[in-house]
Amino acid sequence: MLISKRYSLSKTKMLQFLNEVEAVIDTASSLYIPPELSLPEVKNLLEKTSVSQHILSSLVECATSSKTGAVIFLGSSRKYLISPPFPIMEKYFTYGYDAEPLRCLLKHNLRIALTLVRLGTYAIGLYQGENLITSKVGSGLIHARHKKGGSSQQRFRRHRKKQIEVFLTHLCIHIREQFEAHSHTIDYIVYGGAWTTILSLRKQCSFLRQFDDRTLPPLLNIPNPRKTVLETAICQVWSSTVTEWHNAEDPN
Repeated sequence: MLISKRYSLSKTKMLQFLNEVEAVIDTASSLYIPPELSLPEVKNLLEKTSVSQHILSSLVECATSSKTGAVIFLGSSRKYLISPPFPIMEKYFTYGYDAEPLRCLLKHNLRIALTLVRLGTYAIGLYQGENLITSKVGSGLIHARHKKGGSSQQRFRRHRKKQIEVFLTHLCIHIREQFEAHSHTIDYIVYGGAWTTILSLRKQCSFLRQFDDRTLPPLLNIPNPRKTVLETAICQVWSSTVTEWHNAEDPN
């Protein structure tokens, strides 16, 4: 019987993991699945392998739900599905453990724009790989919600709405200052923080629309943005999620 577990690996640990997978002597196959593949296409690819029906539906579901595609290694005792930090570009199938395409993806020195925002605070940074090139951290005054009723509440709501608009306008200016000179060389942009605030920022800041086709899944478990948070968030951007299936009797 196969059981599963899921975990996240940093860039360094993922590269070590790939070396370990390739060192295993086993009958195996490798699949690289781009994010735009449909469910029937993914299922057809998997049916070329000897994967059991027991985990076929799970593999298909995980692969098609990943916004960056999936890398699947299927061995006789262990099966791995990896959601990489950046999109898989080409469909690929081969026998044996072939980690080289994923290894190359992780070794690209990508330029990443990171924008972390919650109401009243922000941290933005441009990275070359995992090295910070330029950054800005700041805040803006936004009053907490007013709990009283009546006309006073209406006036306060309008005032707060104006404060949010001013905050996002200033943030857009800072984003342009940090990113505009590099806009044609930015590979991906990643947002983090509060999703509703991110959506409001993207709607209000027309400068960001040029990156719509280069936007990675957001980091929503970000605390109030500050410099230290910005520096640790880039590690999350480069991390991969691994779903592993192995035999129940396997102690590892």
